[in-house]
Amino acid sequence: MQQAAAGPRSLTAFRQEHSLGAAEDLDFALELLQRVKTGALGPMLRLYRPAPTVAFGQRDTHLPGFDAAARACRELGFEPLVRKAGGRAAAYHEGTLVIDHLEPHADAIAGAKGRFSFFGELLAQALRDAGVEAAVGEIPGEYCPGEFSVHGQDAQAPEHRLKLIGTAQRVVSGGWLFSSVIIVENSAPIKAVLEASYAALGLDWDPATAGAVNDLVPHLDVDAIEAAVLGAYGRYATLDYGDFASLLD
Repeated sequence: MQQAAAGPRSLTAFRQEHSLGAAEDLDFALELLQRVKTGALGPMLRLYRPAPTVAFGQRDTHLPGFDAAARACRELGFEPLVRKAGGRAAAYHEGTLVIDHLEPHADAIAGAKGRFSFFGELLAQALRDAGVEAAVGEIPGEYCPGEFSVHGQDAQAPEHRLKLIGTAQRVVSGGWLFSSVIIVENSAPIKAVLEASYAALGLDWDPATAGAVNDLVPHLDVDAIEAAVLGAYGRYATLDYGDFASLLD
């Protein structure tokens, strides 16, 4: 793996054991970014399993079917929210691992595209370490399409590829937040809510591209993928571990 420019010597990893709530989880990431950029917190990772959420992009809110899409989400048990970073609607739930990676940086904007490439590959390597045939790159028809999405390939049917990780970035003066969402378990509700949401929004996509890690490697669960992610990050920086409760003080 290529080396990230000016990577930190250490990162403190915080495991959040319980969701704060769908909206509160997203808002807390932005609060942490403000604390990191001012030096109140150092470079850090926050890992958690979110409440069922559909995070819409800003562009989605301007489509005539947005209200219907939000209603469909609620009917299927997902909270519809609008995020400040990222593209189209993405869904996640308790079978998903979210990684918020935050660092202070004097010129955070300059390295934005490079971070997508570098950390996309870091996460793809984490999946490969866990036994998933994974690579970086958009697959045709994927939901919330992105150049640096991470997809997995079915070993028995190589033409069948699933989007497994979406990434988004928030850059402010003095720091950045890189958020990654790994769909690990129980893909059926995610596929169902995406189908309902995208139909309401009038957006074309291929539902066959939606899935989870354990659709490809059935024995893998969120704990196994978290361990693989921390292993991959351990090659990027020295990891320390902090008490998440200390962030709430």
